Amino acid sequence: MSELAKKEERNVPRYRPATDIIELEDGFRIYIDLPGVKREDLTIDLQDDELAVSGRTSLDPASGEHFLEMQFGNCEYMRSISVTDIIDRENIKANLEGGVLELVLPKVRQIQPRQIEITQL
Repeated sequence: MSELAKKEERNVPRYRPATDIIELEDGFRIYIDLPGVKREDLTIDLQDDELAVSGRTSLDPASGEHFLEMQFGNCEYMRSISVTDIIDRENIKANLEGGVLELVLPKVRQIQPRQIEITQL
C-alpha cells in the first residue's frame, strides 16, 4: 500500500456502530448497523476470545453536491465483542442484508449425564 493510501486510510472517520445483542436459549443473535457497507468491504475475525467486525464504506458526492453533515459516508465501522467458552466457535454464521449484519453465535451443546450400560465382553 502506498504512503498516500495509508494516509487517506487514517483520515477516514471511525465509528462504533449501533449494536443489539440478544441472548436466546440456544445462543446469541447480534445485529450491527453497517449502512453502506458491501460484503466485499466487511471483515469478521475471531481470534482468541474476541470477535472483531470492521467494515468500510465510501460515498463520494456527485458533481455539484456538498455534504452539510455526513455520518456514514467515507468511514470505517469497528466493533469488537467478547466471546466466551459457551459459544460454539465452529458454527458462527453471518448474514449482511439491508445494511444490517446479523451474527448467529450458537451455544455449545451441553453434555447430558447418561448412564452407561454394562454388557458382557
